[in-house]
Amino acid sequence: MIASTAISQQIVEELYAEALLLADEARTAFDLSDAQDPVLEANEVRIAMSIEGLRTTTRVMNSLAWLLNQRAYFSGELSHEQLKKHGTLGEERPSDPRNMARLPLKVRSLIRDTERLHGRVARLDREQRSRDAANDDPVGSLQGRIADAFGAA
Repeated sequence: MIASTAISQQIVEELYAEALLLADEARTAFDLSDAQDPVLEANEVRIAMSIEGLRTTTRVMNSLAWLLNQRAYFSGELSHEQLKKHGTLGEERPSDPRNMARLPLKVRSLIRDTERLHGRVARLDREQRSRDAANDDPVGSLQGRIADAFGAA
């Protein structure tokens, strides 16, 4: 069994659509070029917006890249080996609570939404990698199933 078939194409497509929407919302939320909001005038807030904006867009782009690789695999553009080699999810950089406290509620909500998206994608990535590892080591996989069956650690 190929590990990637455990992740359904429908889940990937739904997450991809959500990630695209969040990317567009992040672009709008963190565009400070014409900020007229008096709350955003303070330097601390502008710095927090810049830092968290970078973290947020990186988080979304990492999720999108992972999802695009999955889509390419499902469409036959990537082999399973290419997916294993190039389909890793970028590391999560969680938001800074001090920065979050300075941001408007709507922006904080958007950041949390991107963290949840990345968390879901990360769970899929871990599941896929653990299945790949089990498939790469059939003896270890069998030993693990025996240990599970007998309640051994």
